[in-house]
Amino acid sequence: MDTSTELANGAKKGILRQRSRIASYWIALRPWSFSASLTPVALGTALAYKASGGLNVWLALFTFLGVLCVHGAGNLTNTYFDYKKGIDSKKSDDRTLVDHILEPNNVATFGGFLYGGGCICLLLIILLSPAKMEHLALIFFGGLSSSFLYTGGIGLKYLALGDLVIIITFGPLAVMFTFLAQTGTLVLSPLLYALPLAMNTEAILHSNNTRDMDGDRRAGVVTIAILLGKMGSYSFYVLLLFIPYIIFCVLGLNFSLGFLLPLLTFPIAFDLEKQFRQGHLSRIPQRTAKLNLLLGIFYVLACILTSPDAFPGL
Repeated sequence: MDTSTELANGAKKGILRQRSRIASYWIALRPWSFSASLTPVALGTALAYKASGGLNVWLALFTFLGVLCVHGAGNLTNTYFDYKKGIDSKKSDDRTLVDHILEPNNVATFGGFLYGGGCICLLLIILLSPAKMEHLALIFFGGLSSSFLYTGGIGLKYLALGDLVIIITFGPLAVMFTFLAQTGTLVLSPLLYALPLAMNTEAILHSNNTRDMDGDRRAGVVTIAILLGKMGSYSFYVLLLFIPYIIFCVLGLNFSLGFLLPLLTFPIAFDLEKQFRQGHLSRIPQRTAKLNLLLGIFYVLACILTSPDAFPGL
C-alpha cells in the first residue's frame, strides 16, 4: 500500500470518527423533543402576525434559534445531572453518559455553548425588536433559569416541581416571549392561547416520568407520576391529552371553525391513550412528542387561516 492510499484511508477514518462524534452530540440533544419549544414559538409568531398585521422574519428566525438553543442546553443539563446523581442507568432512555457515548465534561461544555448561543440570539432580538429590553430579558432569562434549575442547582425535577416548570416554560413563556418580540406589546392574552400546547407538552414529560417511575423511586426522585401512582398517572395523562381538544372545540364553535383543524390529530391521541392504558410505555414519550408536533402545526395553521377578528382578547 503506497503513501497516498494510506493517507486517503486515514482521512476517511477521520471523517467517519468526526461524523460519529457529531451524531453523538445530536442524539444527546434529544431532538425528538424539540417540538415542545418550536411549536410555541410558531404559535407566538402567528398570533403576533394576526395582532399586528406584520412580521419581522429575522426576529422570527433569531427567536426560533434562541429558544432552540436554550431547550437543547436544558436537555444536556438534564442528562448531566441525572448521571451525576446516579439516576440514569443501563435501562434509562437517555444513556448518553451511561454508555460513555460522550463524557460528562463534553456534555457540560456543549450545554454551556448552547446557553451562550441563546444569549447571543437574545442580543440580536433586543436590537431588532420594538419591545423594551428589560421585558425581553426578564422572560428570556426566566425560561433559561427554569431550563437549568429543572435538574441543575436545587433540581426542581427531583422535588415534584418539574412538571410545573415544563408546563409554564414550554408554552406560555415561549409564546409570550415570541409575541412580545414581534409586537413590542406585553399582554396576557397569548398565555391563554398557549394552554393547549402547554398541556400537550406536559403530557410528553408526564408519560416519560410514568415510564421511569420505578427507577426514579429507587433513586429518591419525587415526581407527579410517583405521587399519583399508576392509575392516577393514567388519569392525569388522559386529561393532558384531551382537554386541549375541548378548548379547540370551544374556540371553533364560538369564534371560528378554523380552530377545529387540530381535531385531525384526535385519532392519534386515542391511540396513545390506549397504549398508555395497556402499559406499553417504552416509546410513549417520543410518540406523544410526534402528536405535539402535529397538533402544533395544525394549531398554527388554524391561526394563520382564521380572521384576526376571530381571536378573542388578542
